[in-house]
Amino acid sequence: MADNMQIVLNAFETLFNKRDYAAAERFWSPNYIQHSAHIAPGREGLFALIKGAPEALHYENGLTVANGDYVLLHGPFSGLGPANWIVVDIVRLENGQLAEHWDVIQDEATREQSRSGLPMFGDKFPG
Repeated sequence: MADNMQIVLNAFETLFNKRDYAAAERFWSPNYIQHSAHIAPGREGLFALIKGAPEALHYENGLTVANGDYVLLHGPFSGLGPANWIVVDIVRLENGQLAEHWDVIQDEATREQSRSGLPMFGDKFPG
């Protein structure tokens, strides 16, 4: 499972932060299935989204959890607009490649905007 986590972390770093599309093709399956409402189908849809995103786009991982062929990432995407997106990405791997993806996205609330007074990202997760 640690290998799967590292594959997904490397894939996100390669695509979202380095924007190395040739290298990213090795991580994403040619048959990649995209379940996100914000992204066109397949690997091509994802790559096109990133190619059209602002240069300031950056992903920072805060938590990684694996269960068999599934890896969950939690962290912010910044540089997309007025608020960072806090995202949980769920990825299924097949033969060492990202084969399928789901996500849950919300705008980041500042400490001042949060009714609890706690940030959505940045403080350590329990445990």
